[in-house]
Amino acid sequence: MDGSGSWDAIDWNQIEDPRPRRPGQAVKESMDDFLLEDEAVIAQGHGVVLLNIREAGTLSVTNFRLLFVSQAKKCVIELGTIPLTTIEKLNDDVKLQPLPHLSDKSRPRELLEVIGKDMRIIVFAFVPKTKQKNEVFDALRRYTKPANLWDLYAFSCDPSTIKNDSEPKWRLLREYFRLFRKSLPQLRGAEEVSLSNDWWRLTRVNSSYSLCSTYPTELIVPRSISDEDLFQASTFRSGKRLPVISWCDPGSGAVLARSSQPMVGLMMNFRNNADEKLVCALSSRTTGDKGSPRKLYIIDARPRANALANGAKGGGSESSSNYPRSEVLFLGIQNIHTMRDSFSRLRDYVDAHGSISSNGTPSAVSVVGDRRNRGSTWGGGNLNSMTSFSSTLGEWLNHIQNILVGASWIAAQIAEEAATVLVHCSDGWDRTTQLVALSCLLLDPYYRTFSGFQALVEKDWLAFGHPFAERMGVPTVAENGGSQYELLRQPSLGNLSSSPSRNALGPSGPSSNASAQSQTSNNSSPILLQWLDCISQLLRLYPSAFQFSSKFLVDFMDCVLSCRFGNFLCNSEREREQSGVTNSCRCMWSYLADLRASGGSFHEHYNPFYDPVKHNGALLPPAAALAPTLWPQFYLRWTCPIESQGGDLESQWHAMTKKYAEAMKAKDIAELRAKDIKMKMESVKQDLQREKRASNTALATAQSAQRENAAIKKAIESIGCTIKFLTSGNQEGRTEVLSCSLQRGTDVRDQENENGDFSVSISAIEDSLVSEAPGDHFWESLCPFRTREGCRWPDAPCAQLGSEFVGLKANFDAFDRLSIQDCYFGPE
Repeated sequence: MDGSGSWDAIDWNQIEDPRPRRPGQAVKESMDDFLLEDEAVIAQGHGVVLLNIREAGTLSVTNFRLLFVSQAKKCVIELGTIPLTTIEKLNDDVKLQPLPHLSDKSRPRELLEVIGKDMRIIVFAFVPKTKQKNEVFDALRRYTKPANLWDLYAFSCDPSTIKNDSEPKWRLLREYFRLFRKSLPQLRGAEEVSLSNDWWRLTRVNSSYSLCSTYPTELIVPRSISDEDLFQASTFRSGKRLPVISWCDPGSGAVLARSSQPMVGLMMNFRNNADEKLVCALSSRTTGDKGSPRKLYIIDARPRANALANGAKGGGSESSSNYPRSEVLFLGIQNIHTMRDSFSRLRDYVDAHGSISSNGTPSAVSVVGDRRNRGSTWGGGNLNSMTSFSSTLGEWLNHIQNILVGASWIAAQIAEEAATVLVHCSDGWDRTTQLVALSCLLLDPYYRTFSGFQALVEKDWLAFGHPFAERMGVPTVAENGGSQYELLRQPSLGNLSSSPSRNALGPSGPSSNASAQSQTSNNSSPILLQWLDCISQLLRLYPSAFQFSSKFLVDFMDCVLSCRFGNFLCNSEREREQSGVTNSCRCMWSYLADLRASGGSFHEHYNPFYDPVKHNGALLPPAAALAPTLWPQFYLRWTCPIESQGGDLESQWHAMTKKYAEAMKAKDIAELRAKDIKMKMESVKQDLQREKRASNTALATAQSAQRENAAIKKAIESIGCTIKFLTSGNQEGRTEVLSCSLQRGTDVRDQENENGDFSVSISAIEDSLVSEAPGDHFWESLCPFRTREGCRWPDAPCAQLGSEFVGLKANFDAFDRLSIQDCYFGPE
């Protein structure tokens, strides 16, 4: 698969050809090992090559993702595997520019480009003259833009297997109690919960979403404001998103509030008494305090020109003259469309100049000539590419810096002056959410932990109605003219000619451009990604202030984009209740918690430098330190995988920790083996000791028997008897014979004489040949006529010698003349 920077060098004969298969047969072959639970294959292509890394494999479209499995390694290639909802655009009319020194006749033209919302641009090459590309492309067009919410993979699981710890409403209520520094009582069902102090109170006036459909059911408002005042004030704000409290400090009474823009009109002369009363109450000291109110800052996140332009549509911004002790400031943060375009340009340029590129050419080729940027080069004195890169990168980082500076300024006023800050933009759910959530993160150290991060996201992003469905381009539920569903589509095709990396792939056809323009949506934007980018910048400035790591932020963003879980579906809390995602989809927070638990304290989501004692208060970074850099762990992970982790201390620490954990695991295994061997050695030692004791006992017994035998032998020899022990050589019936000869005389030299008065032969045979009866065994062992077959009485020869035994008995009188001394039985 080695080439020289172009697909002209690919030898298609080395790639596995797709075999002819019956319809519906091939799509489920050999994929079970790579599929998730409830994941099913819809379409499949064999012999597909991932152009970025020139890897051949099998490309499958499932109900959850685009899955690429390597043909050689038999494993999932992460770069070529992307969830369907993470795909932003598809382009099937890709033109590859040939290099001039190579032939054009062998160049494949079956290319498919996939552009992701996670900075990924990948290109797949299909075997020419097959229908695989069309099948995969058609399946992607259908399933990346489902017709309704319930077609998403998140709803494919069995609801009976879902175990959610608590409802999002209860978790929000628990966070409100924490802000008031109180404990949530153990309540169940729909019981009323009372929460208030000298400044604020909890109201359930929006329990049926009649006050504001994009706000949560429970709201924190000034104690002096009645529910009727809230209804009147909501009519003066865009989308009825009236000013409410997002964070408060019971110690100082400082408040961070949020809302949407006021409807002041083109001439900015419309007013609302209830709204002015509500905003002034946010900055009051206490209910009974008649002193001057605290300082009120009204932060408009938009550029001033944009705020004035909204006046033509009835919107606008507040006038400080209508709110006592107030000051109105504009932060100049651009709208969602500008952010989307800036992100797209950054993605294109990172892909064009990374070590892994979507056209298979690394950035090293740029030294010779960068054809994706109209011939500009890094060397040779032409710095057009560098200038373009600086402009693209600076544009994106400038947006990040504006958000950082604005949130830091808000946090400083609240922490240092105990001031009240009201933040809004146009609708109050994009730039407002970014600023408020980031300010809370700076003010409250609890939000810099895992549990606090979850509480912050569920409060300011989910409960207060950030439109995730619109920003990610997935369907949601709505009531629109009696229709049950509302589809918010993202484009599956796009005009790619304006991008530098698109130029390398050639111009798109007119039909594709027309189709792309007709499907373009103006509501998608990387708003959540910008907020996470700002957190990564703070994590770089304060590496010991956060419990979570940069890797956690990356995985969190990937989970949100994948729509694998139900937490971030729909546009508001009300829509999630209507669709039943809490009881029908799995929870992302549980998944991330289980992921951390599987790795213990050494999991890569944990920040190894976290020190809660060192940073137990607000973080107030100076403006000079808020110079952001590109977030490498997210933006460079696909195009520069080595460089994205090279300078990260967390990654190096986790790598060292992983090696240490592996070494400790090996040590534990070795210690277990050593312990096992030691136990076996102790067991063997005990067995040897038992054998030794048994051997010593047997030796002592043998020695005792030997001494007794010697004494008996001496005693018998003293009476003139000769004792001989003979062993026959017959192995089948081995017999030991004891022969004793007795003489009347005392001359030992004549003991061998065959004419002796008396001669007895006693034979002892093996016990197995003797009768099992105890008595028979004893007497048969003494019988001189015993045979192998045992005793044959009364047919044995001994039965015929009865008279001779009488004479033999008379000869035993010789024993009376023997004298046996005790010394015969002495020791050896």
